[in-house]
Amino acid sequence: MNQKLNWGILGTGSIARKFALGLRESRTGRLAGVGSRTEETARKFAVDFPARIHGSYESLLADPEVEAVYVSTPHPMHAEWTVKAAEAGKHVLCEKPLAMDFAEALAMVEAARRNDVFLMEAFMYRCQPQTAKLVELIRAGTIGELRLIRSSSSFLAPFNPDSRLFNPALGGGGILDVGCYPASMVRLIAGTATGRGFAEPLFLKGCVQTCSRSGVDEFAIASLDFGGGLFGQIACGLNVSLENNVQIWGTKGNIVVPSPWFGPGTAGFSKIIIFKQGMPDEVVVEADRGIYAIEADHVAEHLDARQSPAMPWDDSLGNMKALDAWRAG
Repeated sequence: MNQKLNWGILGTGSIARKFALGLRESRTGRLAGVGSRTEETARKFAVDFPARIHGSYESLLADPEVEAVYVSTPHPMHAEWTVKAAEAGKHVLCEKPLAMDFAEALAMVEAARRNDVFLMEAFMYRCQPQTAKLVELIRAGTIGELRLIRSSSSFLAPFNPDSRLFNPALGGGGILDVGCYPASMVRLIAGTATGRGFAEPLFLKGCVQTCSRSGVDEFAIASLDFGGGLFGQIACGLNVSLENNVQIWGTKGNIVVPSPWFGPGTAGFSKIIIFKQGMPDEVVVEADRGIYAIEADHVAEHLDARQSPAMPWDDSLGNMKALDAWRAG
C-alpha cells in the first residue's frame, strides 16, 4: 500500500492498548481516531496513543478519516458495533469471539457482505508465521495421518463479580473468552489434515462446570469427532492453569507447539517441536514484528478480498456453532 490505512479503535480497554501498540510497529497502518463511551476515557487513551478523540462510538464511525475500525468492546457489544461500522462503510477487525452466538455472527457477516466491507475475527494467532509453518508441516504429512489434536487455553483468575470474566451481562465465562482459541485451532488442524482450510466436527460433546457465584462457565472440556479416525480434545477455564499448548499425534510421530497463541509475542523466535521415535527436533520460526502489528498488516493486505484467508467468514461462523454446542454441554 502506498498510503497507510487509517484505523479507528472502538473501545479503550486493555486489548485496545495492545492493538494500538501493534499499530506503531505496523508497516501499513496508523491510528487516526479513538472512540469511547465518554470523552474523558477517550482522552486518557489518546495521551498514550495520540489520535482524534471521540466521546462516543457513533462519533468515531462518523469520522471520514477513519477507514477501518478495530472493535474491542466487551463481547455482547461486538455484533451491534460491527454492524454499525459496516453500515458506516468502515472495514472491521472485531475482537474474538466474533459474537455471542451463531445468529449474531451471521448477522455481522451479512452486514459486511451487504455493505461491501472487510470483516475479520481478530484471532491474531492465525496471522503469525508460526501458525503458517504448523499448517505447512501438517499438510506435508510430517507426522503421517493425524489421529488426535489436543489444545487448551486456561488460566487462574481470582473471582470478581464485576469483571467481564465472571459477569454474565458482559459475556463472561471461559468458553467465549479463551475456549474460542482451542476450538478454532483444532478445527484448523483437522481441516488442514483433510485438505481443507478448516473442518467442522461431526460430533461435539462438552462438559461444563459453572461458577456457583455467578453462573458463568469457569471450566470446560469437549471431545470432537471429525470422522475418519480423527479426534479432538479441547479445554478452557478461569479457575485452573493448564499447559496452554497444542499437541498433535499422527501415525508417524507427534508435534507440540509450546506457545500457540502468541508465538514470541514480539519480534523474535518461537518453536514447534516434532517427535519421531521419541527424538525431538525443533523447528524455529521467526517473527519480524509483534503479533498485533502482523495482524494489522494482514488486514490491510487483504482488504480487497473483503475477508481474510487466515480467518474467513465461514470459519468464524463454524467456530461460533462449535462454541454454541460446547456451551450447551
